[in-house]
Amino acid sequence: MAQKYRIETDNLGQLKIPSKALYGAQTQRAIENFPVSQLPMPSAFISVLGLIKKTAAIVNQQLGWLDKPRATAIIQAAAEVQTGLHDAQFPVDVFQTGSGTSSNMNANEVIATLAAQSSGLDIHPNDHVNLGQSSNDVIPTAIHVSATLQLTAQLFPALSHLQKTIEKRAAELQKQVTTGRTHLMDAMPISMAQELEGWAGQINSDIQRLQSTLPRLCLLAQGGTAVGTGINAHPDFAQRFTERLSEETGQPFLPAPSFFESLSCQDSAVELSGQLRVIAVSMMKIANDLRWMNSGPLAGLGEIELQALQPGSSIMPGKVNPVIPESVAMVAAQVMGNDATIAIAGQSGNFQLNVMLPVIAYNLLQSIELLTSSCRLLADKAIATFTIRTDVLQKNLSRNPILVTALAPVIGYDKAADIAKQAYREKRPVLDVAVEMTDLPYEQLARLLAPDSLLNQKILPDDN
Repeated sequence: MAQKYRIETDNLGQLKIPSKALYGAQTQRAIENFPVSQLPMPSAFISVLGLIKKTAAIVNQQLGWLDKPRATAIIQAAAEVQTGLHDAQFPVDVFQTGSGTSSNMNANEVIATLAAQSSGLDIHPNDHVNLGQSSNDVIPTAIHVSATLQLTAQLFPALSHLQKTIEKRAAELQKQVTTGRTHLMDAMPISMAQELEGWAGQINSDIQRLQSTLPRLCLLAQGGTAVGTGINAHPDFAQRFTERLSEETGQPFLPAPSFFESLSCQDSAVELSGQLRVIAVSMMKIANDLRWMNSGPLAGLGEIELQALQPGSSIMPGKVNPVIPESVAMVAAQVMGNDATIAIAGQSGNFQLNVMLPVIAYNLLQSIELLTSSCRLLADKAIATFTIRTDVLQKNLSRNPILVTALAPVIGYDKAADIAKQAYREKRPVLDVAVEMTDLPYEQLARLLAPDSLLNQKILPDDN
């Protein structure tokens, strides 16, 4: 069936637009100019564009710059965009004009069309929907607001869930003692609870780092318009805008103290991306620890068993792989790559405007989304469900030559090293070798070398 078109005219001439499209000429030009990736802007970003346009219409009506009938129609239409009803009408590619003008005009045109249809009024995308605004302050504002909302509604709860899941398992595993490892080599004993305590500490620190970025994310460019001077916006617009936005979202948004900074650079987005990178590093460490602990089950460490979620091989029957930690590790790699892109894009603030805003928005929101999902996957399908192979832990502990560290303050470093070497060479428990090579009573040696007694205490030279 042939596509039906309508003809629209802008200041560059006539243009064919799909007859059912809610957008107009500027969006259509962007579609034709940027057939790059088939990646549209994220729905969370589109939603915030609707929120910005709705808030601007409310404020402009309050300030007497927009008549009530038009404001009411724009508010209603923008609210529909905010709720995602018209996401299909936002096809502009991520790799577009660096200011994001195409996405801003996409929102202006869709909202103007919807508002005109519902009210019967002449509503112009620039004169009415974009009143007192510029792409140059709308898009930076949308980046900050969408990131703030996604952090508070999605990532913070997911990180908290992961931390609590780790802490719950740690409490359950306090009596399980394993061999500690440094340089991937046997080291002194550690409880499984202590191992997980380290993971929980990482996630707790990650949450605190993220929280420290929020005050700067809540400083908005809106009101700076084209170059930061606020041309064509009401003098009170910026303050009224952030007050209204804060009321709706519950977030403490404020006008940026310098619109020249907030338009010309994306340092806060770069900062946030760096914090997301730290979370990715934390999650890759945890994922890889789980993979090592699960490795085997016979030729690896085999200390835990992750939940079997799917067959692991198309050719090797019975093979089961650590698929959740692998998925999480790939997400971590993607987030690290996104951070590199955002850092490069952040350097593109030439004079009064950063011109890589869309790719910053896309990668930032993707990183938040990926980390949110992966936190919950890691918590629910790996950490909450793995089981302990106690027999393996106990066997490894009994033959761990590094247990002689507990004897060193009593018999000396060199003698302890001799015992460790002989125990390792003969594949015998350290206790048995120590009984033969020292004159210390068996009971004292057994007490000094008991793995669970080495978790939280220091051995003193005069220990008897």
